[in-house]
Amino acid sequence: MPGITHRSTTKPLIKTRFLSHGTLEVDNLQASRRFYEEVLGLEVVQQALIALVIRLGSNHVYACVESSPDRPPMSLLHHNGLDVASKEEVDEAHRQVLEVRKEYGILDVTEPVEQHGTYSFYLQDLDRNWWEICYLPEGGYSFRFEDDRVDLTGRTDLSRAEVIKIAQRPLEIIVDTPADA
Repeated sequence: MPGITHRSTTKPLIKTRFLSHGTLEVDNLQASRRFYEEVLGLEVVQQALIALVIRLGSNHVYACVESSPDRPPMSLLHHNGLDVASKEEVDEAHRQVLEVRKEYGILDVTEPVEQHGTYSFYLQDLDRNWWEICYLPEGGYSFRFEDDRVDLTGRTDLSRAEVIKIAQRPLEIIVDTPADA
């Protein structure tokens, strides 16, 4: 059941340094590489006969491994985010993706919406992976770590409506509420 969490006071077992990578499954390396380079603008290298590595703007990478096309599809909840510079660029990307949807085998495209501190839309690629094309403030989601007003950890004083408002409209909280309030 969803609810407010509390920060652990236990020292971590593993001395991790940074989040380095994730894995995506693909049906066809060549078709996926074309989509990643020509639609999403990602850097791509091939690391093995069945695997690509992709990245954009940081050292965090995804290994893209060719696997069975019979695997079950992922839900929209499981998605990867790519940032653009403005809300207008989100709208333009949406328009362009709709134009090339058939050519690149894009399975689904949602409408752009404002949610959880971003303006975005989602697309499901030819491998059934979901991508969120979004406009975020400078620094991406780092605001969630830098401003305690949008961290729900331990906030048992909030009503369900307040929790939902903070989760869905965190930037309004930061902009409209003085830091010392």
